[in-house]
Amino acid sequence: MTAPFADNTSGSSRISDEKILVLDFGSQYAQLIARRVREQNVYCEIVRHDITVERIATHNPRGIILSGGPSSVYEEGAPQCDPGLFSMGIPVLGICYGMQLMCQAFGGSVKNTSHREYGHAKIKIGATEDLFGGLPSETDVWMSHGDQVANVADSFSPLASTSTCPIAAMRHKELPLYAMQFHPEVTHTPLGFQILRNFVIAICECEGLWKLHDFAQQTIAEIRERVGNDRVICGLSGGVDSSVVAALLYQAIGPQLSCILVDNGLLRKQEAESVISEFTKHFKTDLHVVAGKEAFLEQLAGIEEPQEKRRRIGYQFVECFKAEARKIEDAKYLAQGTLYPDVIESGAAIDGPAATIKLHHNVGGLPKELGFELIEPLRDLFKDEVRKLGLELGLPEDLVWRHPFPGPGLAVRCLGEVTDDKLDVLREADSIVVSEIKAAGLYRSTSQAFAVLLPVRSVGVMGDARTYEDAVAVRCVNTDDFMTATWSDLPYEVLARISTRIINEVKGVNRVCYDISTKPPATIEWE
Repeated sequence: MTAPFADNTSGSSRISDEKILVLDFGSQYAQLIARRVREQNVYCEIVRHDITVERIATHNPRGIILSGGPSSVYEEGAPQCDPGLFSMGIPVLGICYGMQLMCQAFGGSVKNTSHREYGHAKIKIGATEDLFGGLPSETDVWMSHGDQVANVADSFSPLASTSTCPIAAMRHKELPLYAMQFHPEVTHTPLGFQILRNFVIAICECEGLWKLHDFAQQTIAEIRERVGNDRVICGLSGGVDSSVVAALLYQAIGPQLSCILVDNGLLRKQEAESVISEFTKHFKTDLHVVAGKEAFLEQLAGIEEPQEKRRRIGYQFVECFKAEARKIEDAKYLAQGTLYPDVIESGAAIDGPAATIKLHHNVGGLPKELGFELIEPLRDLFKDEVRKLGLELGLPEDLVWRHPFPGPGLAVRCLGEVTDDKLDVLREADSIVVSEIKAAGLYRSTSQAFAVLLPVRSVGVMGDARTYEDAVAVRCVNTDDFMTATWSDLPYEVLARISTRIINEVKGVNRVCYDISTKPPATIEWE
């Protein structure tokens, strides 16, 4: 009989006795709100905007935050929340759309403005206490709205204003209900961290009890109890996420862990060799290596569409993994390095709606017919939290701070059809990018750096001869949470060395470009 997948509901009591819920109304910043709350050492979870009061009660939150969103509250079909949450006695903070929804629920009015406010604004604070405790009477904030509160019910008091937004923040006179038109979660609001801290710590009375050390020890104990004497299989890629999962499992069950590395031919230069060395010498794990390059390239032949690439890679990964897993006796569990952003972006959150931005083949990508129960010990964590956890577990810094690498590998950095020859070109170019970033001492100060092989050929001149060859884009970004990102302002001399080396050393490339797109609107990866 096929074993069921584990219940991955993240509202378990092991997470924290202190929790803030973010009701997601479709904001691009919902995950950023959650990260900012967690920076207060308070656990935060994103849930559906239409979650019922009864379901909220099962989470026992200390506070609730209503996110922004692209809709207008007065439009037919606009997302609503259970109005009962306002009378639960739990502090509620409405942000942008959340403020407008709160206003409307109490009989106030929201109207479209002739002047859409997007970008920096200066607010004047009328009451520098509670929500704005410790703030000056004027401060810069980030606005992003076309609608705004026109008037509020008598039960609310305005707290702040801008030159074009008379009610930029408000609070209920009796209930613990607060709201603001601007976005405190983004870095463009310099004192936004303090505002959120005032809500989480002062108003919600959280003590900041959520620590990664406790999370690690609780997770290890939970894995040990759940697994018992059975064997766990862990899929290794050599990246940070799977390495931290392996470290957790190794501390929990030691020799009961078997790791499988599927060498799909889509890895970076010498990546497979590095993984084999690290996990046979450092962890001394039972490591199984599957040579799957030919099978993956066959699946990708003639395929250009990014999502189809991901689907086919996911399918072939399952086939290779399944064949190797059958050779491991007494295996009952499968461990994966799924992170919280993976869950949200895949639309797989238990309590939260999200558009599928891209497929993650490690989120529900392994079918039930594998016959394993799923263990995803990192699915409640963001990337930077995983790195901190890795250090907590004693992993070497060079492994913990390794730049992220996508599950589908170089296939989503090789635009258009993926071939063995193109992968060789990309692999060499990528190696040069990373080595020069490291040589310049910039690897730790950048979040992700890599090369992309473009489906574009251009004319060049090399050795007095005309060439018509490929173009490579260099992508280097800075980010705290990978939800938003800015392009890295690399020194010109570093960019020059990267370009010169790629053109001189990588056969078939005669042009190098630097990607200066931010996320959003672009994503970090090109596919």
